[in-house]
Amino acid sequence: MDASAAKLVTPQDPAPLEWRVEPGLTAYPDAVAVMERRVAAIRDQGAPELIWLVEHPPLYTAGTSARNEDLLAPDRFPVFKTGRGGEFTYHGPGQRVVYVMLDLKRRGPDLRHFVHDMEEWIIRSLASFAVTGERREGRVGIWVARNDGALGPREDKIAAIGVRIRRWVTYHGLAINVEPDLEHFSGIVPCGIAEHGVTSLVDLGLPVTMADLDAALRGSFEGIFGPVQNVDPVVVRKA
Repeated sequence: MDASAAKLVTPQDPAPLEWRVEPGLTAYPDAVAVMERRVAAIRDQGAPELIWLVEHPPLYTAGTSARNEDLLAPDRFPVFKTGRGGEFTYHGPGQRVVYVMLDLKRRGPDLRHFVHDMEEWIIRSLASFAVTGERREGRVGIWVARNDGALGPREDKIAAIGVRIRRWVTYHGLAINVEPDLEHFSGIVPCGIAEHGVTSLVDLGLPVTMADLDAALRGSFEGIFGPVQNVDPVVVRKA
């Protein structure tokens, strides 16, 4: 990624941006309600942007392109329809979900470059743990190439991206697998891609904690999107 692209969404007039790590498990409907309120407040009231790091209880979400046949176990976990792009995704404990509420009117109204920068954010964060995350043409998310002996070479998905935009304010965001139960992904065709698997940092043999990843995300974020100025925290109900 060249320097001009990396700076595309860095505002010329830095404003407060909240970085919040939510403890415990956050119910998905509560998270959506918080995002809806914050997006409206950013656009209509000039509220600070928000980067919100959460974990969810086990659930599946269906993006705007989700196909019914890709939900393989409809009664296993709650299923939530969502307005983000993409197909079916699993969320659960051990997975860091990052909700990204940024004002692209200030940062540059270019959704393609915003998604590219989101990918770059994940790639740089993974590089903190010597993991090479890669983009793949025609496949959403970030992938890891691996070769586990008898299983031979393969590519597994380690991070998903699904964003929505309203009046040039972004929401939803990304999910990175730290140590989720990877078997839970078997209830769906993740992102509609059946021929590849999923992995996590711990599955790759790395003793990475959620706090480790959070620190890497923050450092990498500021290198792409600009500095963080903490403001009053949001309040949510727990699952």
